[in-house]
Amino acid sequence: MPMDLVLWRHAEAEEGADDLARELTAKGRKQAQRMARWLEPRLPARYTLLASPAARAQQTAMALRSKVKTLDALAPGAKANAILKAAGWPKARGTVIVVGHQPDLGLALSQALLGTARAWKLKKGAVCWLGRNAGEDPEVFIRALIAPDLL
Repeated sequence: MPMDLVLWRHAEAEEGADDLARELTAKGRKQAQRMARWLEPRLPARYTLLASPAARAQQTAMALRSKVKTLDALAPGAKANAILKAAGWPKARGTVIVVGHQPDLGLALSQALLGTARAWKLKKGAVCWLGRNAGEDPEVFIRALIAPDLL
């Protein structure tokens, strides 16, 4: 079984001094709900949902109405390699969703696709779904890249 990695940037959040406590705005809640409605029919019956401990990432992940595993390794400022390691990329099997932050997820996306962490911006609430074929020379490919304003 190959691996799919879904990198989901948290939706729009309030401003605030306590970065981890910032919650989604009304617009952000709608963005998360729209993206969850898009993801749900496309996800396999079983998947792993990982999220940053930041309130806005937790609220975004909860839009899927699934069990969320919170990892400090995904907190704002996470390194690309730490995000990929937390997800089990590239060796894990099945589908793993990571809800996190920018620029962290953009760097992880670049690392997974190109082997080097370079700036790649994901819009608030956007998803980049990567696939990886099993086999001797596994390929990495983009299955989907979509922002909530297109849904």
